Amino acid sequence: MNSDQSGRLRRRAPARIEGAKRREILVAATDRFGRDGYEDTKWADIAADVGVGPTALYHYFESKQHCLYVIMDQALEGFHDRFEVLTRNDSGDPLEALVGVIDDTFRLSEHDVQRNRVLVAEQGLLSGRSGSPREEEARQSARARTRDLEFVWASFLARAMEHGAIPRNDPRLLTRAILGLYNSIWHWYRPNGIVPLDRVADFFTDRAFALLGVAPDAAGRARIAA
Repeated sequence: MNSDQSGRLRRRAPARIEGAKRREILVAATDRFGRDGYEDTKWADIAADVGVGPTALYHYFESKQHCLYVIMDQALEGFHDRFEVLTRNDSGDPLEALVGVIDDTFRLSEHDVQRNRVLVAEQGLLSGRSGSPREEEARQSARARTRDLEFVWASFLARAMEHGAIPRNDPRLLTRAILGLYNSIWHWYRPNGIVPLDRVADFFTDRAFALLGVAPDAAGRARIAA
């Protein structure tokens, strides 16, 4: 190894460490915000969870709110990318894809549940402008991803209607009805609560297909085919 290669390796190592610590902070903050609530979580609590002093967090985020916006932005990006993976086959059966999407939304770890709780509980904070450029950039990005997610859902539902997989309706209103139904779960569901997630999934999946106008036997056949 020559001196140039050695120098590049030394430069990349701190960057990897810094990226890993930032991800660790985001995970800890998500779990804290989801479990204890954003307002009731102190910056120092997150710092203690990742083993650093509170001032060290400012190396990665300008504020607790900046951290929240990044969590929301990354989560929405993940939802969008996953949705596109599951629905990208234009030649496939739209109903099978729809079954796959809805089933996938309930394949969640405890951390995923806390992330969903944060997104739903703090969605309103995305409506107010921030005076910090970095905070505002993350806020605007999360808002744009929310619109993008609604757009890909509505576009997919419109295609499903064209193929006769679901009855014709307003795809934008139907998108908001489905997402609103799903989001309502995270206002009350707790990972260690008395209602298990699989029971919640069965109940809300049936309600979602009812909203879409899909008969239970048709959804069952599509699930088997998928």
